[in-house]
Amino acid sequence: MIQNNKSNKPHTDRPAPAPSTSTIYGLRPVIEAIDSGTQIDRILLQNGLTGALVGDLKNRIRDNKIPFQFVPVEKLNRLTKGNHQGVAALIAPIRYHQAIELIPRLLEEKPAPLLLLLDHVTDVRNFGAIVRTAECTGADAVIIPDHGSAQVGDDAVKTSSGALLRVPICRESNLKTVLNLAKQCGMQVVAATEKGATDYLEVDFKQPTLLLMGAEETGISPDLLKLADTRAKLPIMGQIQSLNVSVAAAVFMYEVLRQRR
Repeated sequence: MIQNNKSNKPHTDRPAPAPSTSTIYGLRPVIEAIDSGTQIDRILLQNGLTGALVGDLKNRIRDNKIPFQFVPVEKLNRLTKGNHQGVAALIAPIRYHQAIELIPRLLEEKPAPLLLLLDHVTDVRNFGAIVRTAECTGADAVIIPDHGSAQVGDDAVKTSSGALLRVPICRESNLKTVLNLAKQCGMQVVAATEKGATDYLEVDFKQPTLLLMGAEETGISPDLLKLADTRAKLPIMGQIQSLNVSVAAAVFMYEVLRQRR
C-alpha cells in the first residue's frame, strides 16, 4: 500500500516546490518497489521480524545497498493504521546520482567543478541550508554517506527551499573511495577544519575542488581528513572556537564564488 502525505502542483518559479512524499507498506509491495527500481531513501523493519519473505527482503536490501533500520512496532503503527506487516519503505523525493559517473562527467563539461562532501551531517536544517547555499553559489553536487546522514525527505526539501530538487545529490557507501576518485581525476580536496594550518583566503579555489565538511559535533573523520590536500580554517576572533557547519560551508562556498568571478 502507498500512502501519500501531500502533493503540490509543479511550477517553474523559484523556489521549487517539495514533491509528494510516499511511504510503501507491506512485505510484497516493498519488495516489488525495490525490484522496479524505485528510489528508496530508507527501509524500516520491525524488531524481530522473521520469515522466508523477510529473508528475501533483507537480501534485496543488502544487494541494493539500501539504508535500513530496525524499529519497534509502535513506530510503524504511528506511520499507518493499515497492515504494514512490519515493513515500511520511505520513498526518496529525489533521484540520487553516482559519484563514479558524475565526477568524470563534470570534469569533461567544465574546467573547475565544485563538489561538497558532507561527512555525516545529521541535522536536517543544516543539511538543507548547505544545499540551498550550494545551489545559490553554483556548486555542482553534494555528496553524503548512505548511513548516518540527515534524511533526504520533505523537511530537507523545505529547508533547502527546493534546492534539493536542483542540485545533484550522491549518496555513497564509502566516502574514502569518493575522495580517492576525486583526487585521481585531478580535483583538490580541501577540508574545512578549525585545526587547519591554512587560512581559507589562501586556498586557490579556481581549480577543480571538492570541499569536505565535517559533522556537527565531531568534525571530519580522521580517515577522511588524511586524504585532504589542504586543511583550511576560518578566522575565529571570539571565545567560541567553531562555527555552525552550514555557516562555515556558506563562507567557503562564497569564497569559491568570489575567486572564480
